[in-house]
Amino acid sequence: MKAIGYRDAGPIAAPHALIEFETETPEPGPMDLLVEVRGISVNPVDVKVRATASPEGGARILGFDAAGVVKAVGAETTRFKPGDAVFYAGDLTRPGTNAALHVVDERIVGRKPTALGFTEAAGMPLTSITAWEMLFDSFGLKAGEGAGEALLVIGGAGGVGSILIQLAKQLTGLTVIATASRDDTRAWVKKMGADHVINHRNPLDAEIAALGIAPRYVAALTQTGRHFEAIQKLIKPRGHIALIDDPESLDILPLKVKALSVSWEFMFTRSMFQTADIAAQHHLLNRVADLLDDGTLISTVNHHGGTLSVDNLRKAHEFQESGKAIGKTVLDGFS
Repeated sequence: MKAIGYRDAGPIAAPHALIEFETETPEPGPMDLLVEVRGISVNPVDVKVRATASPEGGARILGFDAAGVVKAVGAETTRFKPGDAVFYAGDLTRPGTNAALHVVDERIVGRKPTALGFTEAAGMPLTSITAWEMLFDSFGLKAGEGAGEALLVIGGAGGVGSILIQLAKQLTGLTVIATASRDDTRAWVKKMGADHVINHRNPLDAEIAALGIAPRYVAALTQTGRHFEAIQKLIKPRGHIALIDDPESLDILPLKVKALSVSWEFMFTRSMFQTADIAAQHHLLNRVADLLDDGTLISTVNHHGGTLSVDNLRKAHEFQESGKAIGKTVLDGFS
């Protein structure tokens, strides 16, 4: 089958940063689905893996998000059958979705929302899982909770921020404050449902002080190291900071006086470690599909990069790395 990946980690500008090649069609294991990929999206993890993680022998197929049609199922599967339309975010430890066919554990797969086409649906899983786990696992909130409290979303116009704003507004009582620094990103986070927008190019503690709302929860989605001191000042005592990026180091000792909690969200943990609750991602993706179908949530896709090819995928990686991407970038599957 046809696939796109890389042999040597490095910058996207390198002549052979991405390559197309033929490889064997994967065989589904007992709990797996073999999916014909109809759409994919590009996430920060795609470009980070390509730039820093050297493959072990041969080429590594890139890609995590996908939507497509089940072609075959493993002997122990119970949730899907051939012909079902699905969407999912894949597994960091297995070959990626930038391929004609892909194998994935059915326990991390959801039904594709009928309101979205395959390509648009492919833009939703990874960010939805990340945002859902941050709200309900990391912060420990339950649906309908949070009235009288606020959530600060740092980097609100990115893929995770875009769906996190929506989930917080639609499923909790939280007031949502999002950061954005340009006219187009400010308009985008307001479209996603943010109650207030502040500028992350300014000191965040000063921006929050001017707003007059101290958040109990902070979703640090980008530049956590740069903002960490300000976060400590602006957050309420006994608040919670959840982050997804990779600051060089964090000194958490100053958090003691406010009795703050800090945690990482990493949506690949359940699949990487085959946790007992791995199927939670199946259930939450089905719930997200329901919310997209009934109009509670809206798509966060904001850029269509064409059909999957080396040239188009390179452009999508460049766009993701530029810092100018808003929402999600998607591509159709191979023509």
